[in-house]
Amino acid sequence: MASTVTLSLPSSAIQTSFLPRFNKKRSFNFVSNKLVSCRASNGNQNNQHSSSPNNRFDRRDVLLGLGSVYGASNLVSDPFALAAPIAAPDLDLCQKATVTSKTAPTIKVACCPPKSAKIIDFKPPKFSKMRYRPAAQLVDQEYLDKFTKAVELMKALPEDDPRSFMQQADVHCAYCNGGYDQVGFTDLELQIHFSWLFFPFHRLYLYFWERILGKLIDDPDFAIPFWNWDTPAGYALPAIYNDPKSTLYDEKRNANHLPPVLIDLDYAGVDEEMSKRDLIKSNLSLMYRQVVTNKTPSLFLGAAYRAGDAPAPGMGSIENVPHTPVHRWVGDPRQTYNEDMGNFYSAARDPVFFAHHANVDRMWPIWKSLPGKKRRDFTTTDWLDASFLFYDENANLVRAKVRDCLDTRPLGYEYQKVDLPWLKTKPAPRRPRKGKGQAKAAETSKTTVISNTFPIVLDKLVRIEVPRPKKSRTQLEKEDEEEVLVLQNIQLDRNVPVKFDVYINEEDGETPTEPADSEFAGSFTNLPRTQHSGGKKLDTKLTLPISELLEDLDAEGDDSIVVTLVPKLGKGQVSIGNIKIEYIRE
Repeated sequence: MASTVTLSLPSSAIQTSFLPRFNKKRSFNFVSNKLVSCRASNGNQNNQHSSSPNNRFDRRDVLLGLGSVYGASNLVSDPFALAAPIAAPDLDLCQKATVTSKTAPTIKVACCPPKSAKIIDFKPPKFSKMRYRPAAQLVDQEYLDKFTKAVELMKALPEDDPRSFMQQADVHCAYCNGGYDQVGFTDLELQIHFSWLFFPFHRLYLYFWERILGKLIDDPDFAIPFWNWDTPAGYALPAIYNDPKSTLYDEKRNANHLPPVLIDLDYAGVDEEMSKRDLIKSNLSLMYRQVVTNKTPSLFLGAAYRAGDAPAPGMGSIENVPHTPVHRWVGDPRQTYNEDMGNFYSAARDPVFFAHHANVDRMWPIWKSLPGKKRRDFTTTDWLDASFLFYDENANLVRAKVRDCLDTRPLGYEYQKVDLPWLKTKPAPRRPRKGKGQAKAAETSKTTVISNTFPIVLDKLVRIEVPRPKKSRTQLEKEDEEEVLVLQNIQLDRNVPVKFDVYINEEDGETPTEPADSEFAGSFTNLPRTQHSGGKKLDTKLTLPISELLEDLDAEGDDSIVVTLVPKLGKGQVSIGNIKIEYIRE
């Protein structure tokens, strides 16, 4: 059935004389990857993506039009692989978000910002001294008085003021929950999660929120606090957010997780019984894995996401965990949609959201400061020139690009220095290995059925033997290419909370591996979000680094590995299209 692609560009930015015309069907399927480790089971090609020249030509037409607006230099030279940075949305086309649930009625949420006839481009701020964002549990009374007063004044602004508390909270709702389509692609959602946009968007979001607060209390040096949940001193929800009389309080929080309860960064919806010592060890080991082990830009920051791409190509390590588990741990399970922090549409209505994301933001410069030549930002203009719209402290609508926020120092702020014990808490193998990988795989298969048929529905524990294209690599080869485990075509409803864990060469019959163990490769998480008007399922991938893990398990020379998938939340709600090993060079 033929269809027409509707091109939508900001009316103030273009002339229509050069816009391309479309009469072909737009396809958003990806090119199917050759199966390295397994085979498709049922011939279902719905999730395999078309690579026909006709479909690719449609995208080229759109991007040629966008190139006239945003600069042809942003497009790559291959005529069938044209790309462009994600453009700031057209506020005139913002739409209500739809909140859905398996157990509750659907509701519509209006989270579109006020419109403005004028957009100004971001300019770095002028400042006389550096602002230092403090750890929330270390602030003094003088600071707390300023902070609570600023939030009080923000909440007192007229509801239609773009700087007001609810308007600022709705910024997150609109960008994260289907409020915008991509400019030029009216059937493609603009989504700032599950990609390389996650870190820069939230950095800019917090920057403008901070500037508004400083303006309201006439203190240009004011800096917001961060909740350093990455270290034991900050494991409890900061006390400044737990006073019912404070403007920082939110009643929609998990009553079982209030101070002095310590956070579980691996939280999957159920409080695990473990000692304080084991919890600390688990949290510290998890932080080591998510920051230290993920050494390349795409592993840490997220997968590439360009104009015309389907949303959610893949999360970076910190966005996946602990970012999502912290949201889930704070959100209130008594609420219909786990508000506030437990759902993206409402998360920023809780003031602790900004302290949480300040700590997420803090991980970015920490990661870049660690040893290793690969720990750097992307250099492509498709990332650097991606842009967003925010209202500043003077209620001006500002267009800011990723390149504007690569370093916190030109933005006028840094973070208070606190201990980082997780840098020295590397996971360790549970026990010495028993033989080589082939023997291990054979031993495991005697007691557990190993699946090699896809797609897999995660309604129970699943084990898959995955062949390794390369083995016994030299140290130079390992430094040049990172060996990664890729779970492709992960599909689920966007409104379903999900977490499943991934283990490698775990002994059959053993008690479950924990983040403190080398066998634990990582997790996949999803926080419920409102459904885009298209109503499509989330289709994404998970990429986990395993070079260091295989060394720790003495499995570098093995022909294959056994991958164990354990559903922890949302059992039966997730399917996986394929699992393979790849080698990335960045």
